Amino acid sequence: MLQIDMVSMLLYRGLKLALLAVVILAAGKGQRMQSSLPKVLHPVAGWPMLRHVMNTAIQLKPSQLAVVVGPNMQNVADVAFPWPTVIQDKQLGTGHAVQVGLSALQNIANHDVLVLYGDCPLVTAETLENMRRIFDQAQGQQQPVGLVVLGMRMINPTGYGRLVIDNGLLKEIVEERDTTSDQKKINLCNSGIMMVRGTLLPQLLGLLSNANAQNEYYLTDIIKLANQQGQRAVVVATEATEVLGVNSRAELAHVNQLMQKRLHQQVMQKGVTLLDPNTVWLNADVKMAHDVLIHPFVHIGPAVVIEEGAEIRPFSVLEGVRVGRFAKIGPFARIRPGTEIQEQAHIGNFVEIKNSTVGKGAKINHLSYVGDATIGQSVNIGAGTVTCNYDGVNKYPTIIEDESFIGSNTSLVAPIVVGKGAIVGAGSVITQNVPADSIAVARSSQINKLGRATKYRLEKQQSKEKK
Repeated sequence: MLQIDMVSMLLYRGLKLALLAVVILAAGKGQRMQSSLPKVLHPVAGWPMLRHVMNTAIQLKPSQLAVVVGPNMQNVADVAFPWPTVIQDKQLGTGHAVQVGLSALQNIANHDVLVLYGDCPLVTAETLENMRRIFDQAQGQQQPVGLVVLGMRMINPTGYGRLVIDNGLLKEIVEERDTTSDQKKINLCNSGIMMVRGTLLPQLLGLLSNANAQNEYYLTDIIKLANQQGQRAVVVATEATEVLGVNSRAELAHVNQLMQKRLHQQVMQKGVTLLDPNTVWLNADVKMAHDVLIHPFVHIGPAVVIEEGAEIRPFSVLEGVRVGRFAKIGPFARIRPGTEIQEQAHIGNFVEIKNSTVGKGAKINHLSYVGDATIGQSVNIGAGTVTCNYDGVNKYPTIIEDESFIGSNTSLVAPIVVGKGAIVGAGSVITQNVPADSIAVARSSQINKLGRATKYRLEKQQSKEKK
């Protein structure tokens, strides 16, 4: 509410707030990842890291956004689309990367420029809004803030650039190797994320020097340059876990764990029960209503919607599925993309469903495969039922209409329709449509040979003794 009041007051005074432009640095190859996949495309909670960063940036409603990529990174550009990408041909440092990014933007002087990193997926929109609020509140001051840097408090700051503060203002960022003995004690460290006035940034970038051991242009050097020109720089501090970068597989695993904890908290705050959160894996785009119950060891993949009161039992895997109200899934169920489980349906243990609709109140409780099928309301499918949807070349649909009963160990050879209220006998191989309200049995006739069992066992025993 304070922010809204401040913005309203500034508009009332006739001051024009700057637009926001975002530059995301994503050109790093991530050699320590030991991967042919660009670092920013490694997944966190099922999304490429870059997608998390872009999703957060978009929440700030920027008027422009550009992603800096390396050569031959079309797959990164594909994730960034529809926002533009610009290629940093040579890796000449973060300062150079931002210069490259600015080349894709227009009218920079009318913007505040936010610099983000594609391998920093945990940063939140709330924190970035706090950074921008400082700019908004400084409108109209005689000496406004020109730069805001996102800092982090570290228990062990070794290896991080230190933020040197004097009278509440940021004076410079000193890299670990350049720190004095006193500066090494500073635990306020640089995250790399910063916001700079668009009227100031191009000028500061132009003053950067690469006279250092790496022969690179460091973005952090603009803080000292800005102070030399009488510009004010300040720090917004956040938790270190929010601004962790990823440079190795171990760090990727750690960031994934932190993201899972965040997602767990988000869904539980919305009324979802996780019986054992540490064993539940959630994709970043999961949508769950209140009173959903998730048992331990459940994997929720991409594009999953679970409606009110549904229950997902242990060791189930869901991807690309909508689960209706009060439906029950599992344990040990696998629900694949393109599936809709409607209200009050039951999917039991060791059942796999793919690209199918399961109607209200239907039950598929044991050891079955259902693919490319439409299952009507109140249908019961017995254990071991298989829809034979693939002939080696094409896939075909199976339709089982309302209130039908499919006996155990039945094979339904698609394309096929089982009419409303029909019954299919156990052990059948059904190759033709079954009319409504009929009974279909398709299996060999049973032959009973009386007394043959005793003779059979004697013959087997005698053969064994001869050996």
